[in-house]
Amino acid sequence: MTAALLTPAARRHAASMARAIRPSAERLDRDFLTQLRKRAYDDAQIRAFLAITPAARSRLRTLPQFLEQVDYNGRRLAKLNVPPAEVSEVLREFGAILDPVLGGQYQPAREQLHLATILTLENSFYRVREAETQAFFGLYRAEVEAQDLEDLLRRFVGILTQTFHARAGSLLLDQSLAGKLSQPLYIECGKPDESLIADPAMRGSYQSYWSYPLGSGALVQFGFPVAYPWLPRELALLDAAGERCRAAMERARLEKEVRRLEAQGRQAEEAERRRIGRELHDEAGQSLMLLRLQLEMIEREAPLSLRPRLEEARGVAERTVVELRRIVAALSPAVLERLGLQSALRQLAARFGKMHPGEVRLRISLSPEPLPIEIQEVIYRVAQECLQNVAKHSQATHVNLSLKSADKNIRLSVTDNGAGFSAETVGSKPMSFGLAGMRERAALLGGTLAVRSKPGKGTTVALELPRTSARVASNGKDSRTLD
Repeated sequence: MTAALLTPAARRHAASMARAIRPSAERLDRDFLTQLRKRAYDDAQIRAFLAITPAARSRLRTLPQFLEQVDYNGRRLAKLNVPPAEVSEVLREFGAILDPVLGGQYQPAREQLHLATILTLENSFYRVREAETQAFFGLYRAEVEAQDLEDLLRRFVGILTQTFHARAGSLLLDQSLAGKLSQPLYIECGKPDESLIADPAMRGSYQSYWSYPLGSGALVQFGFPVAYPWLPRELALLDAAGERCRAAMERARLEKEVRRLEAQGRQAEEAERRRIGRELHDEAGQSLMLLRLQLEMIEREAPLSLRPRLEEARGVAERTVVELRRIVAALSPAVLERLGLQSALRQLAARFGKMHPGEVRLRISLSPEPLPIEIQEVIYRVAQECLQNVAKHSQATHVNLSLKSADKNIRLSVTDNGAGFSAETVGSKPMSFGLAGMRERAALLGGTLAVRSKPGKGTTVALELPRTSARVASNGKDSRTLD
């Protein structure tokens, strides 16, 4: 405590000086008030200055009481944007007014009291600035850690509630911000504007309130146990926090729009895959089947010398039909629509087993409730991409494909015993583009895709999706109160 810097003798001299000043305290305040008004200070600043002078000390019983009063008013001056150097200059002006009263007496006591006052003021000033810095650090950290926009705004309100020493803070989303609520508003208990406090749990429970619009239908309100109009620095902090909130909401809106466009792009891609698959099946596939039939008929009637060449051509046509069917199945998993996800995955595993030496073990445990087609498509595509990567890159002999569902999530896991790869070099691998595509598909539905691999230790790809995935999340009306 600053008072501890003064020796007992110094405190006695300071008390003696306070008694000498007390008869002239009111006149000193009047003269000082004249000086302060010449400097164009407002009423709040004047009240704070009058509370930190030796005249104010003379009205209090002890030095610690005075320094506590200096600390409080020092914080107010900091929030009123009066810097410490200016406060020190104003106090020196008071010293000039005090000189005729003391007539050169108590000089050591005056200097020691002035030093204790300045140290207390500077400590108060920097505590205010440190609190502001911590608040901004908390806001930045909240932006990094928040799960979504609503979580971010709720964190912001918690940080600001603590910073302003409010008793409660309330976040209200999807609000109409017309009229007075569209502007920063100070409200006192019992006044008509108290009806603008949106949270019934707060309304009428506090002596004063702050209401601040964050933009785009978001409103934050704070409750205080005493009448507490905001000071300029506090309003500036609110403005800065509000600007960050508005920027975060704009980013969230843009990200939401990007996700919507990505979803539309994926839907268009799937539709185009289906169209190409249908045309290949209906046009090219039928033509190849007809060609194969024609070659078979010609082969029967052709001279013996031509039959081997016709048989070879017919074999090419048959292999082309098989390859075309594989391409059509890869382009458009129509089996999803015909038979469902489980049959589609079994067919995928069976096709892999026929074309590659690796053994596929399939385990599927799904609840009876049907999954949305978007989730089925992502699961199928990820499983398809994983098996293609196994065939092309891993040289695995065993593959385990597991699909399990719980109340809220569904999890696909594809594990192989192949060559594996290093996480540091995966970006240069051909399969890295496939992994990026899988992650994008998962993210569009609010899911995650994790890849674990080491050279020589195989690879595991784990996809997790919420069962109620939605391509675009929305916020409805909501309110949160922090006590």
